[in-house]
Amino acid sequence: MGGNHKTWEKHGGGGHGGGGVGFVASVAMTHPHAITDLSGRRALVTGGASGIGRACARRLAAAGAHVVIVDIHPEAAEKLAAELGGSAVVADLADLDGLDPLLEVAGTVDVVVNNAGLQHVAPLPEFPAEMFSRLLRVMVEAPFRIVSAALPGMYERGWGRVVNVSSIHGLRASAYKAAYVTAKHALEGLSKVIALEGAPHGVTSNCVNPAYVRTPLVEGQIADQAATHGIPPEQVVEKVMLDRAAIKRLIDPEEVAELVAYLCGPHATMITGTHLVIDGGWTAG
Repeated sequence: MGGNHKTWEKHGGGGHGGGGVGFVASVAMTHPHAITDLSGRRALVTGGASGIGRACARRLAAAGAHVVIVDIHPEAAEKLAAELGGSAVVADLADLDGLDPLLEVAGTVDVVVNNAGLQHVAPLPEFPAEMFSRLLRVMVEAPFRIVSAALPGMYERGWGRVVNVSSIHGLRASAYKAAYVTAKHALEGLSKVIALEGAPHGVTSNCVNPAYVRTPLVEGQIADQAATHGIPPEQVVEKVMLDRAAIKRLIDPEEVAELVAYLCGPHATMITGTHLVIDGGWTAG
């Protein structure tokens, strides 16, 4: 990897998503006892305009929530908010001094989905300090501030759900991803503290830990991985990204979103302070 520095962000617009919405709606209609009903609830999703965030926003809206789409890209956020009958907040989560408008909105929500993130790949001796800091601001400090703003209202209402989109890298490490692995491990710890403090107030907090998901963040890495390993891009998914997985395919964002919705539903009230892994058997071996 020597000298290669690559950054991908997933709190932007565009990318894969939307393919499973009709399926989700049909399941909800034909299996009424499995419905997560969020009617009258407000849900905030960071990085909500693309990838996993967009799938989560659509799934929670299908459950009846008013969804607040938080994203760095105004057009994508506003377009999705209009589609879902929700609202949009434009924010750069790395700019901690500029989060006040977002934190004001966070104080009104019942569900927080901390999803926004970015990736940078470089060997440790060459990893830029500012990039390391940026990843931690987006994926650890911003979630801390958002949840801190949301909890008083949740406590007052006696109900709240915090779902942190972590990663298999919140449980395992990979070379050249120092900031991402550090941030995801930190998010796991924060989630557990939220769970312990929130339990007496009807608030649960959990992580969802996917392996590689078909998102802009992952798609952006394929060409670089091909160059690094000297293989065609079409072989990157199976030979590099899915090498440790038993099921050889990328995860769809809608599959992650369904877990997020489940954690907000009536059958998950005793699930808190833990993580749900969706990795195709990555951690089984």
